[in-house]
Amino acid sequence: MDEAQIKEMVRARYGGIATASEAGCCAPAAASCCGPAATANDKAQRMGYSETELAAVPDGANLGLGCGNPQAIAAMQPGEVVVDLGSGAGFDCLLAARQVGAKGRVIGIDMTPEMLKKARDNAAKIGAGNVEFRLGELEHLPVADNTADVVISNCVINLVPDKAQVFREAFRVLKPGGRLAVSDVINIRPLPPDLAADPALLCGCVAGAAAAERIEAWLSAAGFVDVRITPKTESRDLVALWAPGRAIENYVTSATIEARKP
Repeated sequence: MDEAQIKEMVRARYGGIATASEAGCCAPAAASCCGPAATANDKAQRMGYSETELAAVPDGANLGLGCGNPQAIAAMQPGEVVVDLGSGAGFDCLLAARQVGAKGRVIGIDMTPEMLKKARDNAAKIGAGNVEFRLGELEHLPVADNTADVVISNCVINLVPDKAQVFREAFRVLKPGGRLAVSDVINIRPLPPDLAADPALLCGCVAGAAAAERIEAWLSAAGFVDVRITPKTESRDLVALWAPGRAIENYVTSATIEARKP
């Protein structure tokens, strides 16, 4: 598949998740990120979200689409501007809105209209007036230069074919001194051909994952400094549930990706 076909496949899958309120990754239900018995909240807690955080957002904001908790590494402060790459139904945006407060602002970017509608509805339910959601692709962010103090993302960049361009865009929209705080899936061993060519695993946060060395090179080329990529080996059992019996936990893992714009 070319890049346009990959994007359309991912867009269609996420649109279906939004309208059906499915809880799981963008892979088919049989290969859900959450596994057949896990709920979205169960998974979120395993990825580091607290019960207090989960209780602070309306039902349907957490669709179980993440692979970590960027909130834990972003160190958001009152008054800051946050941009969320691939904001989905608004889960991380609504949590960020609580941290930056009324004087701060959160901008969620998503390429799926169905997700945007869901996110805006969720924000309205709790009166989150410091959050907005914009339609756009991560390679061409609808955000002005030097806008954000923090750029976050949760298990989305792996789905984008041109990841280097995503990091260039993140660098552009960050203010000098701004920081990148991302949870994503990285590749730790080359995928066998059958896994690499499986469209379900491409949409399911596996086949599109890049190695830490490549991510570090892209970030450095974009201009970032203080790059730090930390694999989360404790995610192995959870990753295994995304495609039971296919041993994907031997090839990908959840990780945190941190960097700073000078």
